[in-house]
Amino acid sequence: MKHALLVFLGGGFGSLLRFVISKFLNPQFQNFFLGTFLVNVLGCLLIGVILGLSERGNLFSLNTSLFLATGFCGGFTTFSAFAFEQHTFLKNGELFNFSFYTISSLVLGVLAVSLGFWLTRLGN
Repeated sequence: MKHALLVFLGGGFGSLLRFVISKFLNPQFQNFFLGTFLVNVLGCLLIGVILGLSERGNLFSLNTSLFLATGFCGGFTTFSAFAFEQHTFLKNGELFNFSFYTISSLVLGVLAVSLGFWLTRLGN
């Protein structure tokens, strides 16, 4: 239960920060979601640093890693989790899984959003 609470709290802080950054930066630039872009890249950097430090010598406890990596970074951007998983595939030499996961995530993700919009228009 404690672990779930840590992830919940970290996710809340991450989501709030993502909202603030996107709300401020996205309207500043037409035709480019700068806030979302920066959040995705920063989230990837953060999860890399957090998990890298965790692996190097247990610099973070399990509770701290859950709060920061799973919770905060997960709430801040799920793209960071995606990028970490891709890093794992590359580190393990799993090029097929890396390629399949990357392409299918992007293609199916965009198609799923399009399908969602299409489904909401069926009744009109």
